[in-house]
Amino acid sequence: MNNKIKVLIVDDSAFMRKSLTIMLQSDPAIEVIATAIDGLDGLNKVKNLKPDIVTMDIEMPKMDGLTALRHIMKQSPTPVIMVSSLTTEGAEETLKALDLGAVDFIPKASSFVSIAISAIKDDLIRKVKAFAKNKKNVISRLNLFSEKNINTKIVKPITSNKIKTVPKANYKAVVMGISTGGPISLQKVVPVLSQNLNVPTFIVQHMPPKFTASLAQRLNNMSNLEVKEAENNEIVKKGVVYIAPGGLHMTLKNNGTNIVIATSELPKNMLNRPSVDVLFESVEKIYGKNVLCVIMTGMGKDGLEGVKKLKEKGAYCIAQDEPSCVVYGMPKAIVENGLADTIAPLEEIPNLINKAV
Repeated sequence: MNNKIKVLIVDDSAFMRKSLTIMLQSDPAIEVIATAIDGLDGLNKVKNLKPDIVTMDIEMPKMDGLTALRHIMKQSPTPVIMVSSLTTEGAEETLKALDLGAVDFIPKASSFVSIAISAIKDDLIRKVKAFAKNKKNVISRLNLFSEKNINTKIVKPITSNKIKTVPKANYKAVVMGISTGGPISLQKVVPVLSQNLNVPTFIVQHMPPKFTASLAQRLNNMSNLEVKEAENNEIVKKGVVYIAPGGLHMTLKNNGTNIVIATSELPKNMLNRPSVDVLFESVEKIYGKNVLCVIMTGMGKDGLEGVKKLKEKGAYCIAQDEPSCVVYGMPKAIVENGLADTIAPLEEIPNLINKAV
């Protein structure tokens, strides 16, 4: 019996189809069962072959990737990973794809004969395995994040007697770490944050350059608070949501008069840049125990070491619960290490923050 993960590759470039096939089939657990040359071809093969995972290019003839994605999510919901160009236009189209139900994306390098090929390959294989393993949960979350639901400005929180309320305290900052499934999840949280939130909010979302600027602009258009991509040397203001720029770490420093944001490629030895751990460790030095930290959906365990340091000082931590995560990795690490003070579904997180801060 063949238990391999079945992948369909949809791309109009023969070079990309070949490159992605070689990358994926380098792992013995994955089999590329077919390739498709455009969205229409891809849509038909999804119906007939029922792959576990689809990789989808965006710009294609006959039927583009976004149109194909819409049809797949309506007719045969399947985890779809977009293959995105690292441009501003590519970023905006990718965010639209995530709205439509794509689970994640990988960057399309201009040439796969580059130093980044091994990083792209490892990232792609890791994502394919994670989504295949959690396929049922991923699809159920995608149905909740349908196009008609995602663009609503106000989301009514789910109330549950099991969720502890977050104690009111002298919080001076809110910090969030999030990765896979993040952009669509942040659209359920940031727009619901109260305009009376009189502390800064710092967010690390694992994304490449250009993508975080598009995400910040999109969230800003939906929110009561100002949301922006963080800039080097800017003074931190209360009531502003800062998103770490893709490809750079975001840290804080006190210049004696103000708290200031610093962005840098250093340290270079981190798996992710921006890194949740790097932000949280910096925040701990500035704000100590007066921090409300939130760890949300994502692969891996970035944020674990940072939360440990914040908790040692007395900070409070919310972890997103498993059913509401696209991938239950980062919050799982927090919960399993006994660091979560409150475990809550995604839709309840902004309500908890508003009441506490």
